[in-house]
Amino acid sequence: MIAAIYLTRADRVRRAALFGFCALVLGFLVLPILAILPLSFNAGSFLSYPLSGLSLRWYREIATAPEWGRALSNSLVVGLATALLATSLGTLAALGLSRLPKRTRSLLGVFLLSPLFVPVIITAVAVYFLYAPLHLANTYMGLVMAHTTLAAPYVVIVVQASLEGFDHNLLRAGASLGASPARVFVRLLLPMVAPGVAAGAIFAFMTSFDETVVAIFLAGPERRTLPLQMWDSVRDQVTPAITAVATVLVIVSAGLLAAAEAIRRSRERRTV
Repeated sequence: MIAAIYLTRADRVRRAALFGFCALVLGFLVLPILAILPLSFNAGSFLSYPLSGLSLRWYREIATAPEWGRALSNSLVVGLATALLATSLGTLAALGLSRLPKRTRSLLGVFLLSPLFVPVIITAVAVYFLYAPLHLANTYMGLVMAHTTLAAPYVVIVVQASLEGFDHNLLRAGASLGASPARVFVRLLLPMVAPGVAAGAIFAFMTSFDETVVAIFLAGPERRTLPLQMWDSVRDQVTPAITAVATVLVIVSAGLLAAAEAIRRSRERRTV
């Protein structure tokens, strides 16, 4: 507040320009998403403005249609399993990286984060040709393993950030006092990285819950996830039911992001 009082006129102009630019970028990213929300309440059968009327017709349709219920169930099962597996592997990878020399950590970090740089279509084709001979295509296990490949890097990034500034001498001190490695991990290390682990699990679940390309190759007809069911519906017949599902996905994603942000702020308050 005091610093704002002493801002020069040029500083105020630059600040206003920055806020304006950020508002434009935010609007560019968010407004197309917000445009579909009113269409989900359209009483008519077409995706068009103005609305024919307000109705919950399309929400009732996706709630009662068996294909949408099965797709939601598959997404939740695959998402939760992916979050569990990716969080376990990503946390262990982040802990291992934190103990390595800086140069080795950088090289291995690039390798572990490579699924973020490689186009998803290439990953999808690769895992399909790898899993098909192993009879993992069209199975829950194959889909969970492929989604874990995409989600684990996010866990590594978040947990690594939570380990910044952590003094590893505390682990040695615990061991010197007779605590077993498991007890040191549970009583000392895990409470320190728990917010990062929880945030990483949320990002892993979101990665799986919104993923479409890999699911096209590996899901099969009985394991269609929600995004894949939306994709098939768009190809067959475009109805406002798609916008109702999209609205639910946006609300779920926003809620999970809010939870991740709450966890981050909680961690910041602990470290202050």
